[in-house]
Amino acid sequence: MEKTYLGIDTSNYTTSAALCGKITFNGKMLLPVEEGKVGLRQSEAVFHHVKQLPSLVEDAFAKLGSEKISAIGVSDRPRSNKESYMPCFLAGDGAATMLAAALNVPLYKFSHQQGHIAAALHSTGNIDIIKDNFIAFHISGGTTEALMVAPDEEKLPQCTAVASTLDLKAGQAIDRIGVMLGLPFPAGKYVDELSKKSTQDFKIRPSMISNNFSLSGVQNRCEAMFEAGVPHEDIAKFVLMSVITSIDACLEKLLSDYGKNLPIVFSGGVSSNSLMREYMVSKYGAIFTQPQYASDNAYGTAVLTAIKSGELI
Repeated sequence: MEKTYLGIDTSNYTTSAALCGKITFNGKMLLPVEEGKVGLRQSEAVFHHVKQLPSLVEDAFAKLGSEKISAIGVSDRPRSNKESYMPCFLAGDGAATMLAAALNVPLYKFSHQQGHIAAALHSTGNIDIIKDNFIAFHISGGTTEALMVAPDEEKLPQCTAVASTLDLKAGQAIDRIGVMLGLPFPAGKYVDELSKKSTQDFKIRPSMISNNFSLSGVQNRCEAMFEAGVPHEDIAKFVLMSVITSIDACLEKLLSDYGKNLPIVFSGGVSSNSLMREYMVSKYGAIFTQPQYASDNAYGTAVLTAIKSGELI
């Protein structure tokens, strides 16, 4: 690409600013969470974004040098539907609006979920898939959904939820068990590393209702294992394999309903898990976002801005 595009994303746990195009940059900062806690109130998230975003934007502009921003994109909501709303995205939306006005460049708005999908496809060299129909899993602490994705007239991904967890999100379950085991929050990467020490094989029967699944029983089982003195590495592996087994059962149903030859894309923080990646790639040939783009980021938003501007595909 001959031009450069700025993306901004202020999700529930990460402040992000990124550049896509002639100049690339992927800057992000986790929001601070007190030790032992498993989340933030929205008012706290907005406060931290307001503090952290200016320095990330400064870093992005320092990376630019003499290059100019051609357009700005921002995630202004969690999902694409009109009812989707989360206050933390207001911080990024306001900053992007002011920057676009000051620079006199176009401003485009996308959902956080669309950004995850774009980052997954672009980072793996599969951006052309965005022009066709595919199944995408967005798996994180805030969302665990299966999406049917179809391009609109501008080749932007339009997402329709076709399955989800009925209670706990996958990332929530993993984080809660990780914190119970004394691991830092967010706990995903620590639970992943701990699980590799386990040699146990678990026979897990997922709790399914139609295409959807439940994970609350997994937390209860892990808590019981903890009280019984089961080794921490076995508990870590159990929670991960429970999530994987549930998503596997969901995916089998979706492929039966929508077509067995559809590409399958995984994005979101939980998709960086090595057990899940190994299992789903081996069984389905699934596409997994590159690890640095699995957790919340603004790079996918910058990619969508390039597509919207008519340059990328």
